[in-house]
Amino acid sequence: MANIAVIGTGYVGSVSGACLADFGNHVTCVDNNAEKIEALKKGIIPIYEPGLDTLLKRNTEAGRLKFSTDLPGAVKANEVVFIAVGTPPAEDGSADLRYVETVARSIGQAMEKYTVVVDKSTVPVGTGRKVAAWIGEELAARKLEIPFAVVSNPEFLREGSAIQDFTHPDRVVIGCEHEEARRIMKEVYRALYLNETPYIETSLESAEMIKYASNAFLAVKITFINEIANLCEKIGANVQDVAKAMGRDGRIGGKFLHPGPGFGGSCFPKDIRALARIGRDHGEAQRLAETAIEANERQKLRMIDKIETVMGPSLRGKTIAILGLAFKPNTDDMRESPAIAICRGLIEKGAALRLYDPAAMKEASWRLEEVKPRCHFAPDEYDAAKGSDALVLLTEWNQFRNLDFGRIRSLLKENFFFDFRNIYKREAVEAAGFYYTGIGT
Repeated sequence: MANIAVIGTGYVGSVSGACLADFGNHVTCVDNNAEKIEALKKGIIPIYEPGLDTLLKRNTEAGRLKFSTDLPGAVKANEVVFIAVGTPPAEDGSADLRYVETVARSIGQAMEKYTVVVDKSTVPVGTGRKVAAWIGEELAARKLEIPFAVVSNPEFLREGSAIQDFTHPDRVVIGCEHEEARRIMKEVYRALYLNETPYIETSLESAEMIKYASNAFLAVKITFINEIANLCEKIGANVQDVAKAMGRDGRIGGKFLHPGPGFGGSCFPKDIRALARIGRDHGEAQRLAETAIEANERQKLRMIDKIETVMGPSLRGKTIAILGLAFKPNTDDMRESPAIAICRGLIEKGAALRLYDPAAMKEASWRLEEVKPRCHFAPDEYDAAKGSDALVLLTEWNQFRNLDFGRIRSLLKENFFFDFRNIYKREAVEAAGFYYTGIGT
C-alpha cells in the first residue's frame, strides 16, 4: 500500500487518483481550484466518464481517497507524487509545460523526505530531466540535499473506457534510473503486477517517446483508412470489406481501421503535432506524422463537400440535423472534434443546424458560440430531425445505432441521410426511403 498525491484533477488526474485508490493505495488528489475540490468532495465530477462517479464514491467512503487544495501538505505527507496537470498545445504545436514546471517547483519547495515524482501528464521527450532540474533548483535555494527520483509513467486512457484501460492495461511503462523508485512504482501498481500485466522498464526518454509514438501511430492508421475510403469511393470499392480483410492480417489488426470524418479529442491531435514539432526541432522531420495532420484536416472539410455535392447546388436555406458532437461516444469532450469544423463549415455555406449529442450539449453551447444564432440545440435525436432537409451522423453513440427510420423519415423534409461513421448498411437505409451517403462505400 502506497501513500500517493496526485496533482491535478482533470481527466487524467481524477481517473488515475480514483483507480490508484481502488488498488488499495491511500490517495490525495490536489488542485488549486477550490470550487472543483469542493465539488469532488461532494461526489460531483468535472468530466463525463462512465463509472468514475461510482469509483470516487466507493473509495472516498472507504477512506482511501480524499481531495485537497494543500499542495505542500500533500507533498510532505506522501512518498509518491504524480504530476497530472494539463500540457496544452502552444501555437507552434509544442506542449506548453508551464503547469508542469509550476508543480515541479512547488514540490521542490515543499519536499522534506525521499520522494518519487511521477510524470503522468503527456510531456515532450526530455521533460523528466527538466522536472528533476526544477526540483533540484528549488532544493538548492532551500540549501537542502534531499534525495528524490523522477519517473515517467505515461497514461494510455481512452475517453469513455478510461476505468477499464487503467485497471486492465495492455502494459505499464515505467521510465526511471533509480532501482528504489522502480520498486516503489511496482508497489503502486501491485494489483496489476499480481495479474501479470506486462511491465516495460526503460529510460525516462524512452518512456516519454512511447506515449507520443503510440498515439501518432494510431492517428496515422486512422488517416490511412480514411484515405483508402476516399479512394474506394472513386473506384467503386467498399472500404468496409477492404478494412475487414486487412484487419484479418495479424500484422495489421482490425482496430482503428474504421473510416470517419477525421480524428479529434484531447490526445491524438495534440500528441501527433507535438511529435512533429520534436522531429523538426531535432532535424528529423516526421513526414508520416506531418502528412497525417494535414490529411486529417482535409478529411473534416471533405465531409462538408460531400454534403454540398449530394444536396447541391447550394446549402443556403437548408436545415441540417447533426447527430453527435463529441469526438467519440461515451464522452462529452469536443476538443478538436470533427463536428466543430463541419458545423462551422456548413453554416458558412448558408445552412442552419439542429444539433444533438447525448453528453456534449453543454460544451457545444460554448464551442459553437460564434455560430449559435444559426443553431438549434435539440433535446433528442428526433427533435433534431424535425423539419430538417438532411440528417448527418458524426458520432457513433449506441442510441444512434437503432434509429426509428420511419419516425425519422416522417420528420425530415427531404430524405438525405449522411452516415459518416458507417453505422448502417446502405441497403437497410435505402429500403427505408432515404438517399444514403457513407464513407468509402
